[in-house]
Amino acid sequence: MEIAVTNGITVKVETNYLPNHSDPREDRYVFGYHIVIENGSLHTVQLLRRHWFIIDAAAQVREVEGEGVVGEQPILLPGERYEYASYCDLNTEIGKMRGTYLMTRHDEAALFKVEIPEFRMIVPSKLN
Repeated sequence: MEIAVTNGITVKVETNYLPNHSDPREDRYVFGYHIVIENGSLHTVQLLRRHWFIIDAAAQVREVEGEGVVGEQPILLPGERYEYASYCDLNTEIGKMRGTYLMTRHDEAALFKVEIPEFRMIVPSKLN
């Protein structure tokens, strides 16, 4: 599990390879990831946008930016957490992702970025 903390917001990421959705003959490797966002600050916050950098073993970089996560813009009161799962497909057996969430504090209307920790995606057979 990878973890990053920014302004009291903790982001935890776990990944897993999805062989049933992958096709190595076609250079398609699919990885699932599960993210937990915990609000350890004293402020009510809302996740507005996401910004990802996806890098494969061939140094191909994809940039993905958009509103919310999985169609939602969750609001977290102090002490609350939000979880979601998504996936990423790569053309190589190894890759990594990193990024940021753009959030706002409701009491101050202040925007701030929260780091998403860099995490690796590796086909298990590559670890042996």
